[in-house]
Amino acid sequence: MFKDMEKWIEIRRRVLNGEISKRAACQEYDIHWDTLQKILTHTEPPGYRLTKRRPSKLEPFLPVIEEILKSDRQVHRKQRHTARRIFERLREEHGYDGGETIVKNAIRGLRQKNREVFLPLSHPPGEAQVDFGFADVWLNGELTKVALFVMTLPYSDAIYVQAFPRECTEAFLEGHVRVFAFFGGVPVRISYDNSKIAVAQIVGNRERNVTHEFQRLRSHFLFTDHFCLVRRPNEKGHVERLLDYARSNFLVPVPRVVSLETLNGQLEECCRADLVRQPRGKSAPKQELLREDQSAFRPLPQQRFEACRLQQAHADSLSQVRFDRNSYSVPTKYAYRQITIVATVEEVRLVSGDQLVARHPRHWGQEQFFFDPVHYLALLERKPGGFDHARPLEDWEPPVCFGILRRRLEAELGGMGTREFIKVLRQLERHSLTALKHAVQHGLEIGATSADAIRLILEYQQEQPVDLFCLEGRPHLKLVRVAQTNVAAYQALIGGGT
Repeated sequence: MFKDMEKWIEIRRRVLNGEISKRAACQEYDIHWDTLQKILTHTEPPGYRLTKRRPSKLEPFLPVIEEILKSDRQVHRKQRHTARRIFERLREEHGYDGGETIVKNAIRGLRQKNREVFLPLSHPPGEAQVDFGFADVWLNGELTKVALFVMTLPYSDAIYVQAFPRECTEAFLEGHVRVFAFFGGVPVRISYDNSKIAVAQIVGNRERNVTHEFQRLRSHFLFTDHFCLVRRPNEKGHVERLLDYARSNFLVPVPRVVSLETLNGQLEECCRADLVRQPRGKSAPKQELLREDQSAFRPLPQQRFEACRLQQAHADSLSQVRFDRNSYSVPTKYAYRQITIVATVEEVRLVSGDQLVARHPRHWGQEQFFFDPVHYLALLERKPGGFDHARPLEDWEPPVCFGILRRRLEAELGGMGTREFIKVLRQLERHSLTALKHAVQHGLEIGATSADAIRLILEYQQEQPVDLFCLEGRPHLKLVRVAQTNVAAYQALIGGGT
């Protein structure tokens, strides 16, 4: 086939313009008569045309390959067939005796043909998307994986990111509270994946039975939820794309922080600074488009939302309640009772009935035990012999004056001195450690060291002075007239008595 375009044009021009005959053109350019006919028929070389293809050895096995690739879409991507593994299965299970290269080429073509094409979606102002991601940070000198709560607004391209110790209900709820405060309102529609934090059961393509915690969140802020179809993350592709952007721009290099509070402050500043950027395809910077989003938002409720998880448990024989793989103490009188756990990202509150009986800082490790020494003082008063061996008191460092008081009481009362000292410590059930410390110091100074004496000193120190009575704000009392007392009668009575 003739491939020189210049000669192709020259032959066409000379023959079709009548400068030379067809026979002369064949002789001068040394081409076949059929080739000349193609040149005169086509304005440019048409290229080679495959008229007949020899059957491939692989063709009978193509349905097997397609079935393997189809089944792979239902399993985890790390357990899908490689081209090499498909070739081995064709040879071992189906008797294929051809080469491996042709199998790889066929698989490449089938995968490319079956790749899903997505439809660009339109996003009006006031809509949002939520997702969780993960990133590494140096937390107190230790490389730690944290969960990133992310909300984006597709219309303005605004983003908000916060880091939490773990992806859980408390982080999910707290993330919403913070992001609504950051954006100054509540999006009218929020898209989610099918995380178990929000979805208790999938009952159809779009129908979801949501968790109680998600119901509380939705009822408080009154937004409309939208859950993506299973294995259709493209429905919230905006938040996934901006999550990658945030990791690459907000968390590179890997941050070194002393606490997650510090990191979250930095992330919030990054989100605020990012609002000045104008994304590709947007008509204005993010901060201008955000105003249009905000105009479509619902207002923030006046009542504060409690971002917590509620759970029921029983205190054990050691007066501890297990939650999230850790154990937290309650006063010993609540041992064996049912306890309601109110957990936030910062603390764990333990409630019996309608009474708050204990609160502890939230710990995100596992198999740890957290004691409040005050919870065990009532038990130690009955069993003072265990005072020096009680595990809840192992890491407790009381003020120095407490040790002086104990030694003095034990010197004066002998074996009963320890019980008397524990009675003093039980004032911590109603008063702060600082107040008790001042009372003990004063008691030591004046020689009043008994539990009753310390209690009286403590109560006296905490008495509030009585303000002088004032008529201001009580106009009705100004009309009252009280006659002046005549003390002469009293003096006469005294004189008569003598």
